[in-house]
Amino acid sequence: MKPVVVLVARLLEKTQALLEAEFDARRLYEAADREAFLREVAPVARALATFGAAGADAALMDRLPRLELIAHFGVGVDAIDLDAARARGIAVTNTPGVLDDCVADTALSLVLNLLRRFPQAERYLREGRWARQGAFPLTTALAGKTMGLLGLGRIGEAIARRAEAFRMRIRYHNRRPKAGVPWPYDPDPVALAQHSDVLVVATPGGPETARLVGAAVLDALGPEGFLVNIARGSVVDEPVLLRYLQERRIAGAGLDVFDNEPNVDPAFFALENAVLYPHVGSASEETRTAMGMLQLENLRAHFAGRALPSRVV
Repeated sequence: MKPVVVLVARLLEKTQALLEAEFDARRLYEAADREAFLREVAPVARALATFGAAGADAALMDRLPRLELIAHFGVGVDAIDLDAARARGIAVTNTPGVLDDCVADTALSLVLNLLRRFPQAERYLREGRWARQGAFPLTTALAGKTMGLLGLGRIGEAIARRAEAFRMRIRYHNRRPKAGVPWPYDPDPVALAQHSDVLVVATPGGPETARLVGAAVLDALGPEGFLVNIARGSVVDEPVLLRYLQERRIAGAGLDVFDNEPNVDPAFFALENAVLYPHVGSASEETRTAMGMLQLENLRAHFAGRALPSRVV
């Protein structure tokens, strides 16, 4: 008998095809009657496969008393109730490492597009304004500017290394100083923002970091400072950020994540001092395939009795 794995959301096509070939996969996301589905699988479901924001709360865990593993697609696990998993002895895995480069590339593209205003420059050309109005206005150089990294995990370090190639200076704040890194440490987010020209948010999501970047941090960043967020929308107080952008109390923002994805506040769309991406940080074929394979390998390892490659809980 193949182990029963419940799919909370649709997975990548390649991952899902392999998972459904190797396991007895049941698609919760297609269930017309969720309650009836959960009653049916409760006696047999041993693992959940989750994807992005489609996580697992304590109530779902309670409906599946034989649950042993939650294999998550994504590095952030804020959509999974980790305390509930611990209390029930359920292992949780994620897909770290394989997406670091792609997300760091996305962060640097946001920095480039935000400071140099390349999307606006292309639009200026396409609209025929170069010929009618003359040269596009001057923008802001990266070299010599200070990038403050709010969060210096694997992704934060990958961003820092790229920024150094653009001759930017680096500072950071973590919950505690990180051994073996060459960059100055600031004791809190406000101090980091005061020392930064560009503040890049690279923290985990979840209750501990909710609204971490609010008015105090943005005031410290100031009218010549830029904010970039590739972490989670929840880390930034979005209404406050929107007001600060509208009032030019910061110079601009580059955002790949939002508080209520995919329902972005349309007020952002009118802003010329914002660069907006639809959460594409890890969205390359190569990276998403590698993430899916790591999710699958965690499932394989669990049911083969091997150590989990990327255990969180």
